[in-house]
Parts: sequence; structure tokens; C-alpha cells
Amino acid sequence: MWPTVNGAAGGRAVGEPVEFGVCVRFGLLGPLTVGGEPVGGGKVRSLLAALLMRPGRVVSSDDLKLALWGDEPPASATASLHNHVARLRRLLDSEDRVRAVPPGYVLRVDPGELDTQVFEAHARVALAAHNRGDWPVVAEETATALALWRGAPLSGLYDPADGEPALVQRLGETRLLVLEWKYEAELRLGRHEGIGPELAALTGQFPLREAFHRQLMLVLHRTGRQAEALAVHQRLRHTLVEELGVDPGLAVQEAHREILREPVPRAELPTPAQLPPRPVHFTGRDALVAELWAALTQRRQPEAPAGPAASAARHEGAPTAALAVITGMAGVGKSALAVHVAHALREEFPDGQLYLNLRGATPGLPPLPPIQALAALLNALGVDSRNVPDTPDAAAALLRSRLAPTRTLLVLDDAASAAQVRPLLPAGDGCAVVVTSRSPLAALDGAARFPLAPMTADESLGLLRAVSGRQLADGAARLVELCGRLPLALRVAAARLAARRALSPDALAGLLDAEDGRLDHLEYDDLSVRRSLAVALGALDPDAALALRRLGALDLPAYEVPVVARLMGLPEQRAGAALDRLVEVALLEEISYGRYAPHDLVRDFARELAARDDGREAAVERGLRWYAEAARQSGLALSPPEREGPARVPEPVGDAAPFPDTVTALAWGDRELPAVVTLTERYARSSSTVFLLVRAYFSHLQYRGKYGALRHLNRFVLSAARASGDRVAQAHAIGDLAGAHFLASRIEEALALNDEAIALWQELGERGRTQRTLANRGMLLERLGRHGEAAEPLERSLALTRELDDAYGEAIILSHLGNLHEHTDARVAIAYHERSLATGCRIGSELLVHTAHCNIGYAHLTLGEWAAAVGHFERALCILGEQGDWHGRSQSWVGLVRVLGELGRTDEAYAACADLLDQAVERCDAYSEGLGRREYGRLERSRGRIAEARVQWELALTALEGGDPKAHAEVTELLAGLDAEPDEVSDGKLDAGQSAGLCSPEGGEGRVPAEVG
Repeated sequence: MWPTVNGAAGGRAVGEPVEFGVCVRFGLLGPLTVGGEPVGGGKVRSLLAALLMRPGRVVSSDDLKLALWGDEPPASATASLHNHVARLRRLLDSEDRVRAVPPGYVLRVDPGELDTQVFEAHARVALAAHNRGDWPVVAEETATALALWRGAPLSGLYDPADGEPALVQRLGETRLLVLEWKYEAELRLGRHEGIGPELAALTGQFPLREAFHRQLMLVLHRTGRQAEALAVHQRLRHTLVEELGVDPGLAVQEAHREILREPVPRAELPTPAQLPPRPVHFTGRDALVAELWAALTQRRQPEAPAGPAASAARHEGAPTAALAVITGMAGVGKSALAVHVAHALREEFPDGQLYLNLRGATPGLPPLPPIQALAALLNALGVDSRNVPDTPDAAAALLRSRLAPTRTLLVLDDAASAAQVRPLLPAGDGCAVVVTSRSPLAALDGAARFPLAPMTADESLGLLRAVSGRQLADGAARLVELCGRLPLALRVAAARLAARRALSPDALAGLLDAEDGRLDHLEYDDLSVRRSLAVALGALDPDAALALRRLGALDLPAYEVPVVARLMGLPEQRAGAALDRLVEVALLEEISYGRYAPHDLVRDFARELAARDDGREAAVERGLRWYAEAARQSGLALSPPEREGPARVPEPVGDAAPFPDTVTALAWGDRELPAVVTLTERYARSSSTVFLLVRAYFSHLQYRGKYGALRHLNRFVLSAARASGDRVAQAHAIGDLAGAHFLASRIEEALALNDEAIALWQELGERGRTQRTLANRGMLLERLGRHGEAAEPLERSLALTRELDDAYGEAIILSHLGNLHEHTDARVAIAYHERSLATGCRIGSELLVHTAHCNIGYAHLTLGEWAAAVGHFERALCILGEQGDWHGRSQSWVGLVRVLGELGRTDEAYAACADLLDQAVERCDAYSEGLGRREYGRLERSRGRIAEARVQWELALTALEGGDPKAHAEVTELLAGLDAEPDEVSDGKLDAGQSAGLCSPEGGEGRVPAEVG
């Protein structure tokens, strides 16, 4: 009886032509697909597979639980099953596709929607045509049926260790029967050319299947290879007798008699010329073509030395074939480059050009085993099949012997591994080999490697023009970038432009610009970026496939192992191995050690996979929590609470490891800034973890002087916190945003926000936070020149610090009070700063010590005591070092430049000022740049360079615009006084408003207290 799948071709007479009005929607002949797209892992995939195995029939809830959870379903299995059914309905975008029908569920599958049904329907038609001898119909139906196969049925849905399910076994056997009928039809129709290698591969894979051996015997016989045909019979008979104790069947015996009865004269084999046609529109890659040409035409002829070392030297210098390996991601143009170069080199290799597809990434087919590859190459070189050794080592030795005296070029396309390639390599120096692979084949010794990247913008535009036949003046540059400069994507775009003359490049770019559907528009005829990437996905191990899905879930510019491990929910060692595997198959690039990034189109593909992943939301939250905790650990490394007062970071969030030192913490924060911005913009309104991430990351941005990023992130958080009604998050965000404005010298905005924060913290009963924001208010009022108002909040804050027994907070207030007293008595100010310094030394706070030295320096500067000031500024900079807090460093630097100039140490002042300006510009810190240019102008004026001073002060005005009004007014006054006498222009003193700033621990031109970290 003919095996069927339930629901297949219901009611159709056997042999009736198959016509379906609905496109195949569900795929079981390979990895599970819906609409041609892989279905992500998880319970929904298992649920859909269980329903598709009985399409249109009720599958009981018990059977579905067994498919989802095995023999031990959880107590919540019934409720969970309902949830998974709901998710499946969303995936299928249809509520009535899956209906609850006691005692379970039924999935509606229309005729022609399930590939297994379509396959078996075509197979039945082929069988009927076979029985009546209608060979053209057999050929057509079998080809259509086999084209539906994308790999092993139900791939990834069962554990091979448990054995194949009955359906998989039945489908596999049916496929073999269809293959038999296909080749029988080809034989009956006289189509002998081209099917010999396929049959040879099948006989190797199924050594006991007589039909394939019979067909191979006839193909070889009818193409003039009688001896090889007899050798096939001999091997089959030997195998059957040795293993089963039987002779071949009647059909094989009749084919054997035909061969003996009708010998066919063997035609002389032509010189092998197996290269595929030259790529018609090959464009660009000029440098790579030249490098490949040079690598493949090398001639190494070492001179044999004399003496005792001759043998060893000959061994080390033995001539070998040139070997080039072209690697890269799917669709990057590896095969096109290899074939293009091979055609250009034909005259260099007059003894032939061999081409073999090793099927490393061919849908539905396993990689070609080395023994089959060796047999195909030896056959092309004229070796009878019966003379091909049975073992790979012997066959490889024979291949080397045949190629040794020749100048032959081998193109081994789509290699899966170095082990697959190694036996195929010739040994003589007259030959050359080009290998293409998605893997780098790092274990292949002696190879010149050519990693292939996407094309340049000019090359991409040239390919678009060549394939489309259009000039492409408008919108083409944007189209090129949206195609990722990937040749396959560019060819698809060009084909669309060629097919629709009314479609402009700008319009097509607009379609691609909708990233969620970009891959939908990069398919045309048999060209598809998505299918090419799906092939790579299908070849991945489960960990690597999970890693790719989870990268799409978080969707960041770049990734490191720790966060990927959290996304996957696996140990870091397994996550790292999965990422390495993705690099090996060119789905990821390792942009620096331990840091990975996907190509833009791979990123789109990963997003599609993630959208169908049941574990996506939980994975994203794990990733966010890891980032928040890593930022928290960075903040702790930058401002250790045991030395710098109360922790400026949230409570523990996740499980990120501590940083060993400040340098490592800063390096991490620098690398992850794009990721933190992306996560904040994308998830601030959906996860409160983002609030904690931005709070924890504040210290890093403050250290680095990234004040624009501080404002940007905290505006997002504040908006999201207000939308969610989270009052605590609002208070933190408002205070941090006030700090960001202060650091950029936007004092009025900072004061308004800080007052809002005071009100919120008082409402929430947070005395410690209230104390710090009161201190901020006093410092901000002092900066605005409202000295009379500043004392009251500072005194209130000081009282709270004593109630809370907060020595660190008290030292901060003493510093603020010192800044305030400097407006009336700089000596009193120094006394306050010295008390703050003593506390800092006692508790070991570098921040307090540095700030006290900086402020004492400015107080001496106000008194005109240059020599006393310089030591304090130098000490402050020494404490911070090159990696210290940028705001503190910049303010100390400004003071040092000023006193060096006043002391006549102008060369040192110039050098220090130049360094200050370089770093301020690098950080986009307009305020520090403005102060630096103010001091640079003073130095220029002191040397009589009036024009240069004017330029610096005009630049300073631009930089200070909208910032500190006092500093802006001072530079305006300096410009107005350029015509005055030198002693009137620079009297060597600065009052508090004219100074580079009163640098307090969290005040002056330094920090906003508490909320700046």
C-alpha cells in the first residue's frame, strides 16, 4: 500500500494532476517554517509541529502536553497550554486557525498549505505515471516533489538519540522512492548527462539500495564508461554477499547482462573544463582579484642544499600547490569571486579546471563526504569508477598522483570544514586550489586567506547599475546602504529595478527603510537574502541558533559574552562558544577581542527570529538587569562608597562582576555608551530597570564629561517615570538632570530642576536625599551671585548632616560655605576648605581631598598669592590622574593655567592650556573649552599678540553662549578692554565671579552634590 499523511489530497484520484490554489504555508520538510520563515524555538514551535503532524484532526490536550513537556508536565500545564495556543494564534495571525474541539485542539490546514501533503500528492501522481510509463510526467512530478525538501523533516523537533519518529521514517523512505522514479525517468528519456555524480553519491550513502546501483550502472554504460559500470556491479554484489549472503536482484542482473551484451566504445575524455559560467555582472574587488591572482600563480622552487641537512631542508621546502581560501557571510559574493578569478586563470592552468560544489550550506543536502568528492574528481580526470579506491586515504593518494605532473586549477565551492577539504588537495606546485566557505577554515594549513567583506559604496553602485541596466541617479546611495552593500541584496534590488522601470531607486529605498520588513523586499525569483541566511541558521547547533535569536531580541550595536550569556540563560563559557560558532559561519564579526557585531541584514534576520521567540521578553529583562548591574559596578569602582561617602548608585540589580580597577570600569563604560543609549530609548517606557541603568551610568558620564549624553538619557527616563507614576524614579531623574545641567554650566535650569527634586524628596520623606538637594540649592544660588539666599539652604543642609551623623556630607557643606565666604573674606574661605580637607584625609576620600586643594588654590588666586595657589592645583591634578573625574580635572587645569601665566611660566601654561582644550573639544564640553580659551587669550595678550587674543576670546564667547553668565560677561569685558594699557587689562587678580570657578566637591564650577552620581 502507498503511505499517506492524514488529510493529503482528500478525494483526488490517484494519478490526477496536482493543482493547488493556495501557496505552501507550513513546512515540515526541514526546519519548521510558517510562510517560508523559520519558527523560533520554544513551546509554540513544538505545539505547532504536534498539530501539523495531524492536520485537520483533533489532537488531544494530553498528547499536546506530552509533546510540550514530555512525561512530566508541570502542574500548570493546562493553563500554560492555553497560553501557548493563544501565542500560536497570534503567530498565525488568525483566531480561527486553531480551534478548541474536545478533547483538545484542531489546526485548520487548507489544501496545498502543508509541504508534506503537497509532497505526497505529487509523489502519488508520479507513481501513477510511473506505472503507466508516462516518463515526462514522472520527471516533472518528482522534480516538483523533491524541490519541497529543505532538509531533514522535523529538523530540531526531536532528539535523534531517541530515534526517528514514524512520520520522519515514512517521509524519508518516500523521498528515496521518488528519487528512484526520477532517475528512472531520466534514463528512459535518454537524459544521461549530469546524473552520474548524483547517483554515485546515493550509492555511497545507501550501499544496499539496488535501484540506485542499477541506475548508476546504466548511466555509466550508456555514456561510454562500461568498465566503471561493471565495477559498480562488482562492488554491489560483494557488499550483498558479504553482509546479507544474497546476490543482486533480477533488475540489477538484467542491467549487468545489458552491459556485457552491448559494450560501448569509450570516448576520449576532453580536458576538464568544469567551471560554471563566468559571472556576467562581476563588479569591483580589483585589489582582491589581483591578490588572488598572485597567490594562485606562485611558483616555489627551492634549491636543494647539499650536506647532512639536505634531507630536512628538502622536506621543509617541498613544493606545494597554491591554496587560497575565500571566506565571508552568506551572499557576500564568495563563489562569484572564485569563479571570476578561475576563468581569468584558465591559460595559467592548461591541463584543466575542476569545479566541485562541496554542499557546505546547500538546503536539504548534507555536506559532500570526502570519499564522494574524491570519486567525482577522479572520474573527471578519467579514472574508472572501478579503479577508485574504497578508502579516502587511498583515493586521496591517487588524486595527488594524477594531479602531480599537471597544471590544474581546482575550485572547491562551499566547503563545510577543513576536514572535508584536506583530502582533496594536490601536492605538486603546478596546481592551485580556490576554496570558498562561510567558515574561516582556520585548521587548513598553508592557505592564503581572503576574508570577503561587503562591497565599497562605489562598487555597490556599479553592481546596481550593471545588473539593473539603469543609470540610478536619484536615491541610489541610500539604496546601496540599505542593502548593506551585500552583493546578493544588491542583485535582488537591481533585479527589482530592472523588472519595474517605474520603480525608482528612491522609492525602493523607502520600502527597505522600514526595517521590520526589509528582508521582504530583498527577495526576487530564486534570489533571497532571507533564505540564504535561513540555510546558515539551519546548520547551526542549538546554542548558536539560540544566541542569534537572543541577539535579535535585545538588538544592540555590539555585544560581549557576559550579556549574551544572560540573554541565553546559559553559562558564559557556552555563550562564548556559541558566539564563536556564529563568527565561524560569518553571521557575526568579532570587531575586537571578545566583542561581536552582526551585519545589518543579519541583524534584521535576527530580529525576525526574536519576534517568534517565546522567551524574548524574559531575555530582554535579563539583559537590562545585567547592564544595570554592570553600570552599578562601574559606579562603585569610580566612587567607592567607603571613601567617597554614600553610594551614588542603586541597590544591586543583577549578577555582573565587579571591575578590578577604575581604568577597566571606564573602558567598559566607553564601549557601552551606544548600547546604553539604545536601551534607554527603546525600553524606558516598558521596563523600570532602565531607570536603574541610567542612574548607575551617571558616574561614568560625569567622569568622562559627556554632559550632552547625561541630559539626553535623563530626559528619556524622566518622561517614562512621569508616564508610569513612579515618584521615586522621577525624583532621581530630576535630580540627575539638574546635575547634568549644572555640569554644562546651565545654572538657572539646574536650580529650577533641583528645587523640584527637593519638593519630591521632602514629600517622600527621604531626609538624606533632601539634605543633598538642599546643599545643591545653596551652591547653585552662590553660583548665580545670590549670596544672601545661599546661606539658608546650606545651614539647613549642615544641620541635617549632623542629625544623620554624615561626616562626608558635612565636609561637602563646609566646602560650599567656603565658596560662599570667598566673596567676602578669602582667608575665612580657606579655613572652611581646610576643615573639609581634614575630613577628606581622615575618611580617605580622594574626591574631598582633591576638591579642597582645588578650592584652596582658587582662594589663594583670589588673594593674588600665585606661588601658594600653584601647589594646590598641582596636588589636585595629581590626585585625580589622567583617568579621574573630568569636571574636577578641567577646573583644576583652568586654575593651574592661570597661576602659571601669572608666575611667568608661560611655556608650561601654554602646554597645559593646549592639553585642556584638546580634551574639552574631544568631549564636546563647551563650558570647559570656553574657560580654556579665555585663559589662552590671556596668555596671548601677555605676549602682545592682540589679534590672537581676540580670536581666542571670540571663540570663548561662542563656547560659553547660554552657559555661565559670569564667565561670559568676563570674556566680553576682556574683549572690550583690548585697547587699554596692559596693566589695566590684566591686574593679576580674579574675584570669585571672574575666577575659573570655585571648585567644591559637588559645587562651584565643580559638581552638583549628591545627585551627580
